[in-house]
Amino acid sequence: MARKSRKNRNVESNIQTVVKKENLLDTAAYIRLSVENGGNETDETLVVQQMLVERFIEEHPDLRLEEVYIDNGFTGTNFERPGFMRLMEDVRSGKVQCIVVKDLSRFGREHLLCGHYTEIVYPTLGVNFIAIQENVDTTKGMGTEMMPFHNIFNEWYAAQTSKKIRAVNEMKASKGMRISSTVPYGYKKIEGNKEQWYIDEPAAEIVRKIFNLCISGKGPSQIARQLEAEKVLTPTAYFNSVGKKISNPMPVNIYHWRENSIVHILENRQYTGCTVNGKSTTVSYKVHKKIEKLQEDYQIIPNTQEAIISENTWLRVQELRKNKRRNTATGRRSLFSGLVYCADCGSKLHFCASKSLKKNQEFWRCSSYKDGRGTCTIHFIRDVVLEAIVKEAISELADFVRCYNSAFLYLISEKKGAESINREKSLRAKTESAKQRISDLDKLFSRIYEDNILGKLSDDRYSRMANEYEAEQKRLISEVEENGKALIELQKQTVDMKMLYQGLMEFTEMKQLTPTVVNKLIERIEIHNNEKKHSHNNVKVDIYFTAVGLFDIPTEQQLINIMERVKQKKAEKSA
Repeated sequence: MARKSRKNRNVESNIQTVVKKENLLDTAAYIRLSVENGGNETDETLVVQQMLVERFIEEHPDLRLEEVYIDNGFTGTNFERPGFMRLMEDVRSGKVQCIVVKDLSRFGREHLLCGHYTEIVYPTLGVNFIAIQENVDTTKGMGTEMMPFHNIFNEWYAAQTSKKIRAVNEMKASKGMRISSTVPYGYKKIEGNKEQWYIDEPAAEIVRKIFNLCISGKGPSQIARQLEAEKVLTPTAYFNSVGKKISNPMPVNIYHWRENSIVHILENRQYTGCTVNGKSTTVSYKVHKKIEKLQEDYQIIPNTQEAIISENTWLRVQELRKNKRRNTATGRRSLFSGLVYCADCGSKLHFCASKSLKKNQEFWRCSSYKDGRGTCTIHFIRDVVLEAIVKEAISELADFVRCYNSAFLYLISEKKGAESINREKSLRAKTESAKQRISDLDKLFSRIYEDNILGKLSDDRYSRMANEYEAEQKRLISEVEENGKALIELQKQTVDMKMLYQGLMEFTEMKQLTPTVVNKLIERIEIHNNEKKHSHNNVKVDIYFTAVGLFDIPTEQQLINIMERVKQKKAEKSA
């Protein structure tokens, strides 16, 4: 059964608030709706939990209900829950002297942190902890000896459930079934067939409008402003209007579209009628941080629902957005906007166009120059001159690749191959080492926790070591994430090389520079400062091509030597 999101369903409104009574300890009731069992719990579970906890408090004259803290739809393996964090703030401020939960699994399913809070933090702060079902009461010493075993079992349950959910998702993906249960704006589910999406025509019409506006030349912010001016309900407000349960809070202005909402719609390929699985994954059942996958690793299943927009429309929009250039105040723009940088200070060059300037007078200058009052020199170059230089460089590269492709590939492999291979090996080794250390730290956590329980390790020493291990683990998790991004960049080089060849072919056919060609071929252009020689201005321009960076066309003699090395390499392979 697909997991249902139940976050923030405002079930609090269905729960009765108990009037405070004059007793001794200000007590917090903490309740949590689990997501670890694949969606078998209901909102009523929260109500039942609260009734049980409040009845317990009512039956004990030394307790007084201060407040109820609720986490609706948050996993027990992560303690960064809004309700729990608010509870801890009140604990540390002295507002709460006692915490009551239905059972230990409601408190959490990570045994180290559960033990850290219940056996170190709360006793240190003088806060009592009560778990009704396990008959745990820390101030009275009741049930505490069995608490570590309960916590370990609760974590084991979470781990097993996570494995089952992953296995189910993998099975569904292998059969070409949809994994995600989230239905995008523009579609809806029908009772009795929740696997199938149907077009929600009022919302689908807005989706089509957003794509058409983009094709007409409008950017996400412009589209958002137009929809707001036309008083089109935001997705959250629309879902609320049709009675669909939502996790996001209602916006103050129900017509205020956010730019990222427009971008999300424009980038969602599922509007073409397909299903996209495997866009991201998580580190583990404990570490829920998402890791984005490469697009080539996505599983795309065609024709799983009726299309709202065509495949061609979606592809056209992606191309337009990729090659979007900002207009100047005059409405004019350069082919190279966003690509031109100062070779000395690294700042972007500013494209200067005004009504007083003709097209052949439009120019670039360093944004740090500011008419001599800045931190850099002008780095002046006319746009028409830059276009001519770029066009000539692309033409030379295209001719070279077409005529001497084997030599080109040899030069690229010589330049990038060894470096990339060594870099990839180093990153993979570091990643594996960091992952192993993260696993070792988990074991160390368990060891010092057990030593603390057995009295072999003092509370102060345990707390200090636990904090050190936790800090190291966070650093290593961050390192693994950064290494993963670097590996993705290395893998991207193959994609970039395909893009380079495609751009060169398009240029060869048209002999014209277009935004599409420029975007495919060029990553960066650096402009050096003017050098006056013999009353002429000479400007050096460095063009960094996609996948290959700076590339100098070899001389005739260099080419002869390269071709000899290529022949020798082929002979060695065939030998």
